[in-house]
Amino acid sequence: MPKHKTYNYPRSLPLLKFFLNAEAIRKNPLPFHRKFFNSYGDTFSVNLGNGKRILLSRDKEVVQYILQKNHKNYFKSTIQTKYLSKYLGNGLLTANGDYWLQQRRLIQPAFHRKKMESLIALIQETIEEELFELPTKKEVDVFNVMNELAFNVVANALFNVSVSGETLKRLQKIIQEIQLFLVKEIRLPHKGWWFHVSGQVKRHKQLAQESREIIQKIIEKRKESNETHEDLLDMLLATRYEDTGEPMTTEQLIDEISILFVAGHETTANALTFTIFLLAKHPSECQKVYEEILKVTAKTSNLTEQIKIMEYTRAVIDESMRLYPPAWITDRENLEDDIIKDFHIRKNTLVGVSFYELHRHPEYWESPNAFKPERFIGEQKKLTNDCYYPFGAGPRMCIGMSFAVYEMVLATAYIVKNYRLKTNKVDIKLNPLITLKPIGVTATFDKRNN
Repeated sequence: MPKHKTYNYPRSLPLLKFFLNAEAIRKNPLPFHRKFFNSYGDTFSVNLGNGKRILLSRDKEVVQYILQKNHKNYFKSTIQTKYLSKYLGNGLLTANGDYWLQQRRLIQPAFHRKKMESLIALIQETIEEELFELPTKKEVDVFNVMNELAFNVVANALFNVSVSGETLKRLQKIIQEIQLFLVKEIRLPHKGWWFHVSGQVKRHKQLAQESREIIQKIIEKRKESNETHEDLLDMLLATRYEDTGEPMTTEQLIDEISILFVAGHETTANALTFTIFLLAKHPSECQKVYEEILKVTAKTSNLTEQIKIMEYTRAVIDESMRLYPPAWITDRENLEDDIIKDFHIRKNTLVGVSFYELHRHPEYWESPNAFKPERFIGEQKKLTNDCYYPFGAGPRMCIGMSFAVYEMVLATAYIVKNYRLKTNKVDIKLNPLITLKPIGVTATFDKRNN
């Protein structure tokens, strides 16, 4: 495509207005995004000077173009790769270009639907262990429960029973600390010097190194063992590059496993927390899920078959992720000058996509703020395929999507089948960090007499 000497950008948000609201935007950008979209259009820009612009969009055509139609010209931004890779290594989430494509092709078979189905019994076993005796007759912090569950599901799927609970607890603590600091670094770039001078960067790099050493020991122990565990680590160890026939190095395995822990547990914990809150708030929809579960479990005891035919339960989860997408925003940088709709943009423009706003766009969704699971059943589901991206889109769509869906369906079904849900919360507080995190969500879990 020829380069354009004259660039044409979407309507610009005044830089002064941006800076006047900078601190409030840092704490919670969601209300400001909504306000700016309503004032400046579905794609607006911020002029940073020196030819640098930021674009933010909730336009489905722009989203499709960037993530799917012309994805080769749009790499993950340095905001994502620079900060994340510093602590998590160069795995699928942080890599770009040829190396990312090579790793994706290598790892994809391990996440094939059939491979994931082999983990379903392990997922169900972990769910039953974690949720068998929830505290009853009192308000419970839902996220704490779901976070513990999701971490243990990922840990067991990765390592089955070959790692001690104490080791996993330490790994979980390190990952949580690193995630919290990552958010500070991304949200407060002007304090980068202080994070270095005060030793915070050094400390968190040391924590990241400790987590890598823990994972390395697990990998080395597995390599020395002749036992098979039928888990993700076995699958990753078995992968081979097509051109050389070689396996991944230990460093590459550590990178990918670190990413799987971070990307694979908090997003699911968030989604399950939102789902349980919505079901507790909407008893009629919860009853429909309960009735479907009884019907399905009476029909078949095969977990894979149950997941496939729990249509309404899956629709509830889809609607939950529409309203509260755990991956609420993403961004890209274009490698070359480009034309998006009527806009001519310079290379290295940061383009943000708000999935949160796209999923609530009044032109794409009827009653966009209402909880209506039937949107995702039958023909209605087809109406919004092009504006619903709970796992991203295009070649960089979440590799663990099937795994996450199985876990969420099984966990939701288990909870609703065994507990009556109630909540005193009228609405939900959100903390849009790297993922969209629910704050202070409480509910009561009363045992059913099944």
